[in-house]
Amino acid sequence: MNFSELKVKTIRDAVRKGELKARALVEESLKRAKENQSKLNTFITICEKEAIESADRIDKLVTAKKDPGPLAGVPMAVKDLLCTKGIRTTAGSKILDNFIPPYSCTVIQKLEAAGAVIMGKANLDEFAMGASNENSAFGPVKNPLDLTRVPGGSSGGSAAAVAAKIAPGSIGTDTGGSIREPASFCGVVGIKPTYGRVSRYGVVAFASSLDQVGPMAHNTEDAAIILESIAGFDPCDSTTADKPVPPWSSNISNNMKGMKVGKPKEYFVEGVDPEVRKAIDNGIEVMKSQGAEIVDIDLPLTPYGIAVYYLVACCEASSNLARFDGVRFGHRSKDAKDLMDLYCRSRGEGFGAEPKRRIMLGTYALSSGYYDAYYKKACQVRRLVRDDFIKAFQKCDVIVGPVTPAPAFKLGEKVSDPLAMYLNDIFTLSPSLAGIPGLSVNAGFTKSGLPIGLQVLATHFQEEKILRAAHTLESNLGLVNPHGI
Repeated sequence: MNFSELKVKTIRDAVRKGELKARALVEESLKRAKENQSKLNTFITICEKEAIESADRIDKLVTAKKDPGPLAGVPMAVKDLLCTKGIRTTAGSKILDNFIPPYSCTVIQKLEAAGAVIMGKANLDEFAMGASNENSAFGPVKNPLDLTRVPGGSSGGSAAAVAAKIAPGSIGTDTGGSIREPASFCGVVGIKPTYGRVSRYGVVAFASSLDQVGPMAHNTEDAAIILESIAGFDPCDSTTADKPVPPWSSNISNNMKGMKVGKPKEYFVEGVDPEVRKAIDNGIEVMKSQGAEIVDIDLPLTPYGIAVYYLVACCEASSNLARFDGVRFGHRSKDAKDLMDLYCRSRGEGFGAEPKRRIMLGTYALSSGYYDAYYKKACQVRRLVRDDFIKAFQKCDVIVGPVTPAPAFKLGEKVSDPLAMYLNDIFTLSPSLAGIPGLSVNAGFTKSGLPIGLQVLATHFQEEKILRAAHTLESNLGLVNPHGI
């Protein structure tokens, strides 16, 4: 078998039957990671020793005729925001350059219990703050489909690992689009589950009311298999929902008969690239041909999503990142004269430009005299954004539209203009504020071969609906990757 053509389900089934050795798969994954590292900069840490030990453990279980789990032998790249016991976890920041967690986060524990093999810690924008993966303290990740372009952020390394066929699946986090956007830019499937569907315990926090962990894979079924393994209630995370995890991968159907698809006019406005709009319109027509009814809907508060998101997220970042003070863990300045100087120097040396920008914005908005005018008001509008979606879902089952206004942009194109970078997230921020599940699935390619992601949204805890819609789309579009990878 050709490793690069293997999918999560194929690997899992073959390893369980003893037709493939987990160690051979993992060694090939590690080989591809090392061969592509200088070109793509996908990983911050490649976990060679730990991965081989895990693979050998899986093979021993198979030999002993014991169930190795639903992800048996599947090599996985995980965003370097997830704590891994004994393995460096940096959050893409120099302030955590040498941090080695004493425990693994719940998602990592679940992956390992399911038989997955963690083969590398993927590069990311520092503390998940960015839309291009150019904010990493360890250098930018490059898009495997076009090395002159960004892979999207902040989970750029996770998306690039799948797109380059280094790993058949990966884990990212999505605060305002950080799974969906890189999935779109790299032409893979990425899922942001409902807030509370997957535990955040042990995930380095950016904005606690927005952060969500989710999978990336080559297709919807594979992404569903991974999501099933990491979802569920966690007593260590009080925000997780005590709801059963459905067998999504077994229930995905290949038609949309009886489903109503909402098309929000606010997602098809001036400024959306013509090629993006054409691909999304074509995707909607495919859904219609498979039995869906297309319904025009309104999401009038969409234009306010950016302002609300950057107030809420920056305020929470200001609070969460206060713990990195040079005292307990992380970078500690060697030149400090007193305690205040230690704080200032450690944070000044450790944080990059984007975290500093967001910390300052958030601290200002939370300060005395400004809290009510900024943070409180943003939280009130956030509730109205949520109500927008709840009202819209009374008319439809899913909502579809672009993931971003344009395909992957050039490296360096927007890095000096934060506002232009932030505007790239206009279609992904509001769903995050509302806490609803969202998915990016490839809907086509531009004339120059850049992937175009279509976003599918559903109401809370209705992941099955977005998986059904995405699976129908990818099954009927018949897309051929022009890059051959």
